[in-house]
Amino acid sequence: MSETGLQAETLDLDPPAVPAERDLMSKFDGVIAERAALAATGARDPFGIVMDRVLSPTEAVIGNRPTILLGTYNYMGMTFDADVIAAGKQALDDFGSGTNGSRMLNGTFHDHVEVEQALRDFYGVSGAIVFSTGYMANLGMISTLVGRGEYVILDADSHASIYDGCAQGNAEIVRFRHNNVEDLDKRLGRLPKEPGKLVVLEGVYSMLGDIAPLKEMVAVAKQHGAMVLSDEAHSMGFFGPNGRGVYEAQGLEGEVDFVIGTFSKSVGTVGGFCVSNHPKFEAIRFACRPYIFTASLPPSVVATAAASIRKLMTAHDKRARLWDNARRLHGGLTGLGFKLGTSTPQSAICAVILADQRQAVAMWQMLLEGGLYVNVARPPATPAGTFLLRCSLCAEHTPAQIDRVLALFGEAGRAVGAIG
Repeated sequence: MSETGLQAETLDLDPPAVPAERDLMSKFDGVIAERAALAATGARDPFGIVMDRVLSPTEAVIGNRPTILLGTYNYMGMTFDADVIAAGKQALDDFGSGTNGSRMLNGTFHDHVEVEQALRDFYGVSGAIVFSTGYMANLGMISTLVGRGEYVILDADSHASIYDGCAQGNAEIVRFRHNNVEDLDKRLGRLPKEPGKLVVLEGVYSMLGDIAPLKEMVAVAKQHGAMVLSDEAHSMGFFGPNGRGVYEAQGLEGEVDFVIGTFSKSVGTVGGFCVSNHPKFEAIRFACRPYIFTASLPPSVVATAAASIRKLMTAHDKRARLWDNARRLHGGLTGLGFKLGTSTPQSAICAVILADQRQAVAMWQMLLEGGLYVNVARPPATPAGTFLLRCSLCAEHTPAQIDRVLALFGEAGRAVGAIG
C-alpha cells in the first residue's frame, strides 16, 4: 500500500459529525429549556427543595426560615415518635447500618421478620411481604401476578408505579375511565372469560385526594371472575375502624385479594409491602424479580416500621385529629374561594387547582417565602392540563398552624389572581 493510499485511508477513518438527533440526551432538551426559563424568573425550583433541618412532623427549616410542612405524606406524624426512634437506634446498635444482600440470600434479619408479622397483625391476614419501596411493591406484584395471555385492568389515573408494573409484565393492559364503575364493567365484559384477570384500584388517588368507589368496583370485578389488588398507600393508618384503608372503610375485607401499602406515608419511614390471605401468597417471594434482585431494607428502617405499625393499631386519637384537620383546611380554603380537587374533604390530601403553571409556581413561591411548604403538581403526574398545589395534612398539625396556612393561602391567592 502506498504512503498516499495510507494517508487517504486514514483520513477516511475520521468519524463524521454526529447529527444532533442521534444524541441520546437530546430528548431532554425540552425539560432543560423549561427549567432554564423557570430559573430566569428568579423563582426557586419547586422540585429541588432541601430541608436544612426537620424540627417535627409539621415543621422544618428551609433556606434558614422556619417553615410549616404541608407537603409531606407524614399523615399520622410518626417520624418523631419516641418509641419509633428508639427501635431504630437499637437496631443500628444490634445489626449495623445495612444488610449487604437481598432478602433471598443474607438480607433477612430479625426485624424483617418482625415487621412482616406486625403487618399480618395490623391487617388481620395470613401473608405479608415487604419490599424496598412502595413503588417496588406495585412493580413486583403486578408484573409477577399477571403474565402473557392474561389481563390487567386499571384506572386511567393510576399511579406511575402501577403503570410501570404493567409495563414490566407481559399481560394485556386495559384502562377504564377514572372511578367509572360502568366503564370498568363494560371493558371487563369485552374480555374473553378464560384468561386470568387482575383489576388494580387505589383507595385514595394521590393528586386530587379523591377516593374510589371500591365497593361497587370490587363487585363488578368479582362478577367477571377477576381478582382485585387495591393500593392503599394514601389511606393506611386513618381509613376504617382499624386504619387499614378505604377497602376496610367500605366493608371489603375478604373481597380484596391483595393490598399494597407503603411505609413512607403514615408509617413514617421507607419501604413497601403487600398483604394477602391467599393460601399460595408466599410463592410470590420465589418468582418476583423486584423482590429477589434488590437489596433488603436496613434493619434500622424495618425496626422503626414495625414499632410504628404496632402503635398505629390503637392510634384512634390521631385518626380523629387528622380528619378534624382535613375538614378544617378544606372548609377554610373553600371559604376563601379556591377551586379544590374534591367538593368535600375525602382524604388527608387537599388539592388547590390553579389556572396554569405560571400561576401555580408563583403562588408556591409566595407561600414558601411566607413560611409554608406545599407541593406543586403538573402533568403528566396530574390529569391533562391540570396544575395544582397539593396539601397533605398531618395528625400533628395544630389549629393555630392551619389558621396560619389559611392566612398565607389567602394572601398568596389574591396576589396571583387565583381568588378575588
